[in-house]
Amino acid sequence: MPERRPNVLFVLTDQQRWDTTGVHGNPLDLTPNFDRMARQGTHLYHMFTCQPVCAPARACLQTGLYATENGVWRNGIALGTQQRTLAHHFQEAGYATGYIGKWHLGDPAVPDTVDEPLRGGYQYWLAANMLEFTSDAYQTTLFDNDNQPVKLPGYRVDALTDAAIRYVDQHQANPFFLFVSYLEPHFQNRRDHYPAPTGYEEKYTGRWLPPDLAALGGTSHQHIGGYYGMVKRLDEALGRLLDALKSLGILENTIVVFTTDHGNHFKTRNAEYKRSCHESSIRIPCAISGPGFEAGGQIQQLVNLVDLPPTLLAAAGIPVPAVMQGHSILPLVNHQKVDWDQEIFIQISESQIGRAIRTRRWKYSVAAENMSGASLPGAERYQEEYLYDLESDPYEMVNLAGLTSHRELANQLCARLIQRMLAAGEAAPRIEPAPERPANPQRFLFSDEIKL
Repeated sequence: MPERRPNVLFVLTDQQRWDTTGVHGNPLDLTPNFDRMARQGTHLYHMFTCQPVCAPARACLQTGLYATENGVWRNGIALGTQQRTLAHHFQEAGYATGYIGKWHLGDPAVPDTVDEPLRGGYQYWLAANMLEFTSDAYQTTLFDNDNQPVKLPGYRVDALTDAAIRYVDQHQANPFFLFVSYLEPHFQNRRDHYPAPTGYEEKYTGRWLPPDLAALGGTSHQHIGGYYGMVKRLDEALGRLLDALKSLGILENTIVVFTTDHGNHFKTRNAEYKRSCHESSIRIPCAISGPGFEAGGQIQQLVNLVDLPPTLLAAAGIPVPAVMQGHSILPLVNHQKVDWDQEIFIQISESQIGRAIRTRRWKYSVAAENMSGASLPGAERYQEEYLYDLESDPYEMVNLAGLTSHRELANQLCARLIQRMLAAGEAAPRIEPAPERPANPQRFLFSDEIKL
């Protein structure tokens, strides 16, 4: 008999910083299950979102296309019915497909139900379009295949986890692709609050802060206890999911992915929590375990959310569509020599129309002048906004844009950014240099960065 294809369980959180995890230096033991998964499986150490806001990031993850290609370049746009998602590809390969939790890719005028054509091809459905508007920490209502409300007991993370375990139990006989999308640790919109499980917020209030938040503050002192409490419960949920797979005897034949859509800068970089080029907004945790990923080690190359769809298809033995703009990381996991991109590309919307690249050492970002990021997917003209040396300034406190000492470097990063925009299907823009500032005595050569 042919070998059974692996199951796939995709666990997505919302707005989780990369440095909430122990493997990235958080000292509070918030994520022992994720940390173990990262150490025993494959840890994508330099993992980034390609669009630091909910709906665009999710559309990129479902399609393997950048936001300007899949059409969801800001919140409030439905994923078009012509777009082929992971669910379509896995279903065509004989998988049962299911979606549980937050979708945020349906009709923007309808926060609760999602009509079948807008569900991205998923067969089993227990979700809400915008879960942050239709539920609360201890009030979880999702909607089934018939768009009927289903009230689930318990804290919201636990309610979705229970539903996921039931799905896995009912579908263990045949290969399945299950996508579980939590709202946590996203804030509860109408209260601008991070409601952790009872007793969890108090445990973490006033505890360790990442250096950027310790320096810049924002709302972190007010919210960090609840935020960390949510992260802790999410990690406990991951442990429960792994235990369920183990108890059913299918853990070793199930690929498990844990990641998030974007980070959280706690209103330190703009007026809200994300939508910026900074590490706190774009860098995210990601680990993969299961067939093909066991003992993969720590992947040091820069990886983007659009790389996950082709990775999962390839790992399941499903042909990767040529249209996908990401690349499978399996050659990296298998320690093969591969011509991997030296930078990741980020599109930014809503707070601005922005574009950025992030190399191992440098961050270079541009923004359209006097244009809201909610108005158009892109612009013909941008101006340099940020340049950071992540080697000497990992928390991005010193903006080098405009320094004459870094003009040569900025010109080369600009050329690289334009190349990435073209590769993503965008037109080449005009990028104006930042206003000139006096030279810094220290001079960096771009060629030095490539050797890092």
